[in-house]
Amino acid sequence: MSSSYVMRPARLDDFDILMQLAEESGPGFTSLPVHEPIIRERLEKSEKAFSGKLPQPQYGKYLMMMVDHETGEVGGCSAVKAGVGIDQPFFNYRVITIAQSSAAGDRRFDMDALVLTNEFVGFTEVGTLFLRQAHRGGGAGRLLAQSRYLLMAAAPDRFGDMVLAELRGVVDPEGRTPFWDAIGAHFFRMEFTEADILSATTDNQFILDLMPKYPIYVDLLPPEAREVIGRVHADGVGALKLLEWEGFRFERTVDIFDGGPLVAAPRSLIRTIRESRVVTLQVGEANESSGLVSNDKASDIRVTMAEGELKGDVFVTTKAVLDRLKLSAGDPARIWLRS
Repeated sequence: MSSSYVMRPARLDDFDILMQLAEESGPGFTSLPVHEPIIRERLEKSEKAFSGKLPQPQYGKYLMMMVDHETGEVGGCSAVKAGVGIDQPFFNYRVITIAQSSAAGDRRFDMDALVLTNEFVGFTEVGTLFLRQAHRGGGAGRLLAQSRYLLMAAAPDRFGDMVLAELRGVVDPEGRTPFWDAIGAHFFRMEFTEADILSATTDNQFILDLMPKYPIYVDLLPPEAREVIGRVHADGVGALKLLEWEGFRFERTVDIFDGGPLVAAPRSLIRTIRESRVVTLQVGEANESSGLVSNDKASDIRVTMAEGELKGDVFVTTKAVLDRLKLSAGDPARIWLRS
C-alpha cells in the first residue's frame, strides 16, 4: 500500500476518471451517478467552490480526489456540500414513535411511523466517499474521510454549524431495494434507479408532488422492508464506523429511497477538527507520531498521511511530505495526530 497518497481539489480534467469511479461505485450511490452531465456539472461546481467564486458560501460543493503522488493514479474521492436544503429541498423520513393505548381494550404499546421531513436546512453534508478496491487498506479510507474535516477547519466560515452524512442503504447489485419496493414504487410508479437519477438531476419537486403526505406505519410494511430501515449497505459499514468515531450519531432519520441511515454531529465537536492544530513544518528524520497533515489552504487544499515528531509548535517530518503538500520548511500547516 502506497503511503504517498495526497488529497487535492477535483479538476475539470478529472472527468474521465470520475466517470469510471461512478461506474465502479454501483447502484444506489446517489451522489456519484453514472450520468455524464451530472459528473461534468459536479466538477464545474467544485472548481467554483474552491476558488471562492460563489454568491454565498453555503452554495459550495467541494469534491476532492485521492491521488498517488508518485504514479498519478486516482484511488478514490470524497466531497463536502456546504449547505443542504438551500437551493433545493432535502427530504428524508424521520422515524417517530407513536404511543397507542386503550383502557377499555387493556392495551398499551408503541408503534413506529415514517414522516416526510425537510428539517436539515443549512446543515453541511459530507459524502461521496468512494475508495477503489485496489486502494483499500493502509489508512487510505481515513485519509478520504478526514480530509473533509480538515477542509472545514481551514475555512470554518464556509460551512454550517451542524454536519450530516447520508449512507447508502441496502441495495442489491441490480439496483433493487426492499425499502423502495415497499414504499416508493407505489407512490412514484417508477424504478428505483429512475428515481435516483431524477433526484440528482432535478430540483426534487417531484418528491414533494408524489410522496405520501401522511405518516406511514412501519408495522404495515413487509418484513424485508422493515428490516432494512436505518441499515447501511455492506460497502458503507467502514464509512459508518469512521463517522461514529468522529462523533456522528444516528438521528432516527433515513433516506426516502433506500432507507439508509442519516447521522449528524456539531461541526465543532467532530473529532478530527477538535484534535487538529496549526504548526510550523520542519524537515528532519522523525517518526514518533503518525497522522494527517494539511496545507490548511481551503482554495487549494492538500492533505496527506505523514510520520513525524511534534516539538512544541513545530512538526518535524520528511521532505517527501512537504513535496506532496507543495510546502517548504518554515511554512504553517494543520496536523491531526493519532493518539
